[in-house]
Parts: sequence; C-alpha cells; structure tokens
Amino acid sequence: MQYIFLLYAQESGYGTLTEAEKATWWGKINAYNDSLVKSGHYKMTSGLHSPSTAKTLTRQGGKLESVDGPFAETKEQLLGFFLIDCDSLDEAIEYAKELATDSGGTMEVRPVMVSNAALGSGSAVR
Repeated sequence: MQYIFLLYAQESGYGTLTEAEKATWWGKINAYNDSLVKSGHYKMTSGLHSPSTAKTLTRQGGKLESVDGPFAETKEQLLGFFLIDCDSLDEAIEYAKELATDSGGTMEVRPVMVSNAALGSGSAVR
C-alpha cells in the first residue's frame, strides 16, 4: 500500500538557514531518499514551490472561484511530500520517524487511495 508523508513547516524557516545548514539539511534528505530506494519503499518525493505561487479553486453554487495562495491561512504551509510503499501504516510511521526533525514542522502520514483510472475503470479504490 502507498503512504504519503505531507511535510508542513513555516516557509520562512528555510531562508534563515546558513549555507552550511542548508547543505547539511539537503545531505540528510538525500541520505534518507537513498535509504528508501535501497529498501525498495521509495516511490517519489518532491518539494513544492512557495505557497504564494498557489491557486485555490472552489465551486460554490455552480460558480467557480479562483483565489491566489493556499487554501488555509496558517503558520505552517505544505512544503513537500514523500510517497512510499509499505505493508502497513505502522511500517510507514517507522519510516516517517526517520525523517521527522526538531525543526518545529509537522508531518502527516496518510494512506493513499489508488485510482483505477490508470487501469481503465475510472473509479477510486481503497
């Protein structure tokens, strides 16, 4: 089963790091990715551009509205994600623990609903 790790933190935090701290941070992320690949759990990972580049779409009463920025006004923003393949939520949490840091950010671990669209049926499967 696939699980997604959604990484939330204050976007401004990265900008306060020194170049050496950024290099250390990226080194840890790359080592973590390498360990997921070697263990066979890796599916994909990516950071996201600034929340200020987001567009939020909503439909109310048949009218489509587009708003600049993220959906929620919060201190933390969704900054990136990891998609992994594990046998259970408990196993996914064990891998998430390796990535969790003391930076004050939050990580959400959630099972992914697999869509049959890729298989041709177009409906979601749990």
